[in-house]
Amino acid sequence: MNIDPFYADLEKRHFANLTFSEVTRALRALSSAYVERRESALADHRALDGAGKRAAFALYYGPIHFELIRAITERLTGNPSASAPGATADKKGLPPPIHTLKPGLVIDLGCGTGVAGAAVATMTTPKSRVIGIDTHPWTLEEARFTYKALGLNAEVRRGSAGRTRIPENATFVVGAFVVNELKAAEREDLLRELKAAVARGTAVLIVEPISLRISPWWEEWRAAFLPLGGRADEWKIRIDLPPIVKRLAKSSSLRPDALTARSLFCGK
Repeated sequence: MNIDPFYADLEKRHFANLTFSEVTRALRALSSAYVERRESALADHRALDGAGKRAAFALYYGPIHFELIRAITERLTGNPSASAPGATADKKGLPPPIHTLKPGLVIDLGCGTGVAGAAVATMTTPKSRVIGIDTHPWTLEEARFTYKALGLNAEVRRGSAGRTRIPENATFVVGAFVVNELKAAEREDLLRELKAAVARGTAVLIVEPISLRISPWWEEWRAAFLPLGGRADEWKIRIDLPPIVKRLAKSSSLRPDALTARSLFCGK
């Protein structure tokens, strides 16, 4: 699938009322909020305050997360990712794919701009349906744009990932960079819900930053996933990222040369 038109539409959407320099300045501030002041910025929802930060999030982190989730899903399921022909990763020592990715219903927990769910849904033939769930009104509107731009049958729902009940007909659940934002009680509820979904045959993919500093719960979740037939992986993947990401990275002194993440996956 050719993803370039989606990235072109994304640029047109967010540069309609903002200059490149304005988005670059906002990206520096956004990066600082996530890296240096993550807890306080997320707690009071200041990370996405202002049009500049929102544009920076959509134009920079959106494509990065889209390509990363597609690359990880490819390696876990064996489905080729046509959007990232330059993606490479060290597969030495990895077991063969444990899940056959089939079309169905993808639930995107804490969907943000919708890229994680879209990444999975666009890898099936025909494309899967998506339900994106998030608490932020702007991200839900942006997710609508993402799904429409990629030709997906999708809907968005306002709600917390930690209080979501997974539909019995869901075939795949993805939670990308969201579990670390939940409160402890919400994480416990979500873990129970995901284990029940796996027992019904739903595939579950959880992706988080490589650093365990913000995810002290990781080992508990790992211990819960492995007995279900799941696996835990750490990733360092090199991807030929879209030109807009490269331009913003260069102007903001960021270096997304190799994308890193850790994941938990259960699928039959």
